[in-house]
This record gives sequence, C-alpha cells and structure tokens, in this order.
Amino acid sequence: MPVLRAFDMVRKLWMAGMVVPTALEQEMNREKPVLYSAFDLSSILKGSTAAQSFQNSLALAKHTEKLGYHRYWVAEHHNIAGIASSATSVLIGYLAAGTSRIRVGSGGIMLPNHAPLVIAEQFGTLESMYPGRIDLGLGRAPGGDSRTAMALWRGVESGASRFPRDVQELQAYFRTAQNQQSVRAIPGEGLNVPIYLLGSSDFSARMAADFGLPFAFASHFAPDLLRTALDLYRQNFRPSAALQKPYVIVGLNAVAADSDAEGRRLFTSLQQRFLQMMRNKREEMPPAVDSMEGLWSPQEEAAVNQKLLYSAVGSPDSVRQMLQKLIKNTDADELMINGDIFDQSARLRSFEIVASVMQSLNS
Repeated sequence: MPVLRAFDMVRKLWMAGMVVPTALEQEMNREKPVLYSAFDLSSILKGSTAAQSFQNSLALAKHTEKLGYHRYWVAEHHNIAGIASSATSVLIGYLAAGTSRIRVGSGGIMLPNHAPLVIAEQFGTLESMYPGRIDLGLGRAPGGDSRTAMALWRGVESGASRFPRDVQELQAYFRTAQNQQSVRAIPGEGLNVPIYLLGSSDFSARMAADFGLPFAFASHFAPDLLRTALDLYRQNFRPSAALQKPYVIVGLNAVAADSDAEGRRLFTSLQQRFLQMMRNKREEMPPAVDSMEGLWSPQEEAAVNQKLLYSAVGSPDSVRQMLQKLIKNTDADELMINGDIFDQSARLRSFEIVASVMQSLNS
C-alpha cells in the first residue's frame, strides 16, 4: 500500500479513537502550559554503530535543550540489535555531562532487572554529579525477551511480581538514613531524585495513584488503554510527600517535516521497526522508503498502524492538529516525544518543528 494510504489510515484511526472529554474535564483549566520533552532509544541505524548512536543522541539532547524541551529520557532495553540504551545509567551520565540545563533521566529503568540498592546508588551518583537535573522513571517490564530477563535476574521470584516492594525499597534508600539502618545508599540517601512510574496498562496506573507518584503512559507504542489508565490514575490518586495532585505524561511519536509527504516518508522507518518487532526480528533501524507496499501484509499493516495510533506525522500544520487533539483529549501535563528518524538532520528538524508547534499551542 502506498505511504499516503497507510498514513491516512493512521490519521483516521487517530481521530476515530479519540474519546470526547467529560464535562468535568472540559471545565478544567487549560491555560497552563503543557511541557514537552524528548524520548530516545539511541537507535542503532542500519550500517552504523552504537558509538555513532550515542553521538547522535548527545547532539539531539543539546538541540532539544536549546529548543526549550523540559527533559530528555532514554529507555532500558536488552538484546535488541537496533537499540543501544541498555546501560541506561551510563548513557544518562554521558548526556547530562554534554548538556547544562535540560533534565535527563530514564524512561525508564526496568526495575525488575536490578537490585533497588544498585539503582539508588547509580542515580544517587548521577544526582550528586548533576544536581537538580536527574529523573528516575521506573517500569516493570524486562525490556527484552524472557531468556534475556533470566540472564539479567537469576532469582526464583518473578521480578515483575516484586515491583511494588522494590519501588518502596528504592524510595526508602533515598530518604535520610534512620538510626541503626544497616544498609544505606551512598551516594543516594537524602537526595531528591524524583521517581516516575511508567506503564502501558491499568496496573501501573493504579500503582502510581496509590503511591502518589507522577505517571507516564507509553501510548507511543501501546495506545489501547491510554484513556482507561489515565482515568484510573486520576480517580484513585492519593497525595504523597512526592506529589500533591496527579501529574500525567503522555507518550507519542512525532515525525515532523516541512511537508506532509516528507513526514510520511520519514515515518516509514518507524513503521518498519514495528514490523520487525511483530516478526520477532531484532535488527538495526532501517532507512526510510518511498512506499511500504510489498513490505507487509494487510494484517501486519493494520497491526502496525494500531500500535502507532498516537503518531503526529507530516507538516507543521498537520502535527499541530494532532498534538492539539491529543492534549484536549488527555489533559496531559506533559508530552513525551519519541522522534525515531533514520536521518539525523531530519530528526533534528523534526524536534525543531515540534518545539515551535508546542510553543504556539502554549501561547
């Protein structure tokens, strides 16, 4: 199917999938600015290397800092040939060292893969080096396949089942040490490292509400439960020492260009990446193509387009319409922008266009 028809299908799904806000939501104050942030997998491009991916990520982090992006998050993944952000804490330090203002953090650390003490020490170290700039986003998925999860964690109990207890343990390490506390995170204790819960289901939404933590929904690849999760989070939120009222971050893909046609062409790299994952292939990120016709079956096309439902693709005007619609229907406090584009110069330009659009929406 030509790129135009594939894109039109995505856009129709986008518009049809939106739910009209309730009367209460419509009355909510939308005068507040919506923060916009960058999300990065540090993708390894076909024919390139991880070293080049890290250089590209640093260039993008510097670029987004100048453009007014609020934070820059990288995500933990393992055993995937096209993603270089496996040693997430190390990469965060590299990006923080190369920037000066933008917050840098994890979107997220897959906590089941790690002992909470290790993460407390790593992020305590980062916060000590770059005070006031480090975020700790946490997820409960392994960030890879089941065999890789076993290689990362050799315990008997499932890491995901421990997740609530591990989050509580991690929070405790960041508090001021109590008398006769035998295990301490040094550095880490007494430091204000903000924790965010990430998820793509109602489990994480309920947990974030119960713990009184900000919640980031991964709608850039798992759109189906977005509205359900946000409603559960807001309705069940319990204020905590960390947060007094709900705070929602909504993830989406944005591939912006100077024309709709160019945006659609650039978007084919992401479509191909999701097609690879559906076929259980873990390959480097492919370059854009002029047409997806012949690369997927009708069933695969429909499945990929559903996964990428929340994708703002095309010219500045097209991207503006899509972002405006998403903000209206989610009342998001912040958008987390994934801009996975093969061509680095086009990627930088895309984030520039998105920043301009967000600034105009906030004015």
